[in-house]
Order: sequence, then structure tokens, then C-alpha cells
Amino acid sequence: MNNFDVIVDTPGEYAQTKGLGHALALYTYESDVVGLLVSAIEPYCLFPPCITCMANREVIGIVTKINDPNANVKLATSWLKLAGCKTIFYVDSKKQQGIPEILEHLREEGDVMPWEEAEANQEDVEKTGKPRKTT
Repeated sequence: MNNFDVIVDTPGEYAQTKGLGHALALYTYESDVVGLLVSAIEPYCLFPPCITCMANREVIGIVTKINDPNANVKLATSWLKLAGCKTIFYVDSKKQQGIPEILEHLREEGDVMPWEEAEANQEDVEKTGKPRKTT
């Protein structure tokens, strides 16, 4: 189990083992949003139908490896819908595709997105000749 600043990352084995599966449900209580990831190149899905009812938080689906030659995005999407995900994002981490959409979905009041910070820095350089100081 990895617990970062804003992310709780659980190993895939937690979804495969009955006892550890209950731990997943408990960890959702500490989260604002739960994400179920399914690779578009996998031949099966570990998430059972209607699993999102185990979480008392919003559950989003994330389909990864969407541009792989062996990807079956339609099948991965159907698995996430069957699991109960209403909102689904499509990601290719190599091309950084889909990541801004997830960040926008997770955005909270006061959050500054990386691309907004870059724009603000560029504006400061143009106005003052110096980049903005970050904290």
C-alpha cells in the first residue's frame, strides 16, 4: 500500500484476494474520489460487476494504454461501465493523453494546474523579464 500526499495507491493483488478486497473498501472512506484502472491490453478485468457500490465516494474509471496496437478500448470501457463507473477517462501516459482531463476533474478550489503555472510564468517573463517565484 502506498500512501502519497494526495493519492492512495493499492496493488492489483488487493482486488484479487477476498480479504484484501475488504481493505480496498475501507481505504475508499479516506478518499474523495476513487479511480478504477483497467488496461486496454488486458484479456480480463479484476473488478466485478457493480463494485462501485462498495465505495461511498465518486468512482471514476480510467482506461490505460489506449494507443497500444493490441488495445481493445471498447472492451475495457464496457468492463468499467459494468463495474459501475459513470465517468471514464482514456489515458496514454507515453503521449500524456487524457491526463489533463483527469486533473481537471479532480481539481479543487485554489488548485493551480501545471499548464496554468507555465502560462503565468511566461506572462511574467514577458512583463518583467523574470519568471514567477514558486513556493
